[in-house]
Amino acid sequence: MVTVDSKGRVVLPQEVRERLGITPGTEVEIHEEDGKAVVELEDSPERIIERMNQLVAETASDRGETVPIDGASDPVARKHRAAVRNGAANHSDE
Repeated sequence: MVTVDSKGRVVLPQEVRERLGITPGTEVEIHEEDGKAVVELEDSPERIIERMNQLVAETASDRGETVPIDGASDPVARKHRAAVRNGAANHSDE
């Protein structure tokens, strides 16, 4: 049994995370279905990258010009993008 904390957070049991391939940074969708909270893995790397670009645009609009991830020369951005795609590819193999 898991407990919800004062901020509404829960910790997924380790065996569930391992079985589903959920690692730190994995994006999930949470919705209600038939009176139950359902956690689903995000399986589209393109949707994740699209949302990341949207968040960058929204948060950087006051700071001036931004560079899309596709054109980024930042190695951290490239590494994160590769990790997202690799995680989604590994999930789709299951």
